Amino acid sequence: MASLQPFTGILGQRRAAHLLRRTSYVYSASKVNQMANQTAAQALSSLLVPYSLAAEQPVYDDPTTTTNEAATWVLPLPGTDNASLPAQDFVLRRYVISWWSNEAMRDPGIVHKMMIFWHQYLATSLQTLGSKQYFDYLSLLRWGAIGNFKKLATRMVTDNVMLFYLNNHQNTATNPNENFAREFFELFTIGKGPQIGPGDYTNYTEDDIVQAARVFTGFRASTGRTVVDPETGIPRGTTLFSAHATGTKQFSSKFQNTVIQGATNAAGMWTELNSFVNMVFAQEETAKNLCRRLYRYFVSRNITDEIETDIITPLATSLMANGYEVKPVLLKLMQSEHFFDEDDSDNKDEIIGSIIKSPLELAYQSLSFFGLQPVSISTQPGNNFLFHERGLAQRMFTMANFNPFQPSDVAGYPGFYQYPDYSRAWFNSSTIIARYKVPTMLLSGKLTIGGSVNTALGVKLNIAPWLRSGSVVTDPSDSWVLVQELLRYMLPEQVDDDRFAYFHNTVFLDNLPPADWTYEWENFLTTNNDTEVKIPLERLITAIMYSPEYQTF
Repeated sequence: MASLQPFTGILGQRRAAHLLRRTSYVYSASKVNQMANQTAAQALSSLLVPYSLAAEQPVYDDPTTTTNEAATWVLPLPGTDNASLPAQDFVLRRYVISWWSNEAMRDPGIVHKMMIFWHQYLATSLQTLGSKQYFDYLSLLRWGAIGNFKKLATRMVTDNVMLFYLNNHQNTATNPNENFAREFFELFTIGKGPQIGPGDYTNYTEDDIVQAARVFTGFRASTGRTVVDPETGIPRGTTLFSAHATGTKQFSSKFQNTVIQGATNAAGMWTELNSFVNMVFAQEETAKNLCRRLYRYFVSRNITDEIETDIITPLATSLMANGYEVKPVLLKLMQSEHFFDEDDSDNKDEIIGSIIKSPLELAYQSLSFFGLQPVSISTQPGNNFLFHERGLAQRMFTMANFNPFQPSDVAGYPGFYQYPDYSRAWFNSSTIIARYKVPTMLLSGKLTIGGSVNTALGVKLNIAPWLRSGSVVTDPSDSWVLVQELLRYMLPEQVDDDRFAYFHNTVFLDNLPPADWTYEWENFLTTNNDTEVKIPLERLITAIMYSPEYQTF
């Protein structure tokens, strides 16, 4: 029986590593060691919190110039105007995404991982509007990351990017556009469910879409960012009452035949909107749909009848009881015996290591594990941009089938939602080269796919000095300890004896005696010449990162 009962013991290294991999893009041995001595509740107290940003917003600095001109904020600072920025807006949009990437790989908590969850759930495209509006969209995702889903969904109705992305700027009383209303039901909230008959789905009807579109008429973008939401402080859209359908909105029995009275002025449009959202969020299926999505994102793609009954339904009940606050649900799920696969007789067969890493987990967690950080965005914003744009976005992400913040359609990225493959979509014939080039790029410090091999990546893993620091391996001179501890941190599960022998004897030692390694390591410590130790170390790191186990988490 799947159990949401809390796992109350000390986590230990294996469970701590699992929890950290699933909740944060920042993965380090030191954090695992800290969490290993904590309960799940104690560990989550440092994960399910928002951390300060390294930079409050993107910074523009042309990396192709050698001038000493001061970098410029992509968005105007209070009392200033950046209309004279020397780059076109399509370039500035890339700076916005690179800024987000820089923050994601520095966030020790769950917020940026939840931002991707919400972006997948409430998808828009970077190409829809301008750099400033997309920054506002990302800011809204961050505001709602571990907050209230109902509030986030309501504010997404008037997000400037969303209004254009799903054509609500064309939705008028005389010429209705149902695109946003359809996606609000099907993708953003309640979900369609199996079709029952013509225009009749399990959770709503085509007539409900028509009525929802009437509720949304007249909401318009404010591209000048002059209208600010009073609760979030983030620029949003506005109302055009002359384009609004003022009549009564009658919904079907799927929504208990709810009737929403039409607005008589612009202020009444907000009352209508809130009444509509209240109606949708009063349905249990809206809560269940979110909980299923959270489960597939953080736990497993496989939702059986048992999981539906024992995990999804009680989580949905908790979500509704807490007014759609997401954090209590995350706490309940991530403290559970089920999350750690401790609710049956075999704790190694279902959860840990069951999801294939997206390009984000693969890149960010590899970089953070080896302590690799690009230059600071505050001191060298241009070079910081090059690392995130050229090294991560163009190579590690886009070539691995994740084009950052540019999903192929409103459903998002197939690896997160597409049945039956789900995360397997991240690992196929079109993405495998990009995934397998990650260790080569880190160890060489060069871009090795999609560009000149002589182009610098922006970071480089010097493996011998890194091991000498003692931050991960307690005794690098002992080949058994070195390989065992690296495998313990880098792979989701402990390997069996045969697998260990492959990494230790065949890959690392090249079937030479362990004493040979000890001699070479001691010589490195004495001379600081890593020529002889670098070869087997790089061979080992590459083999681990090539392994099927490393591709999962």
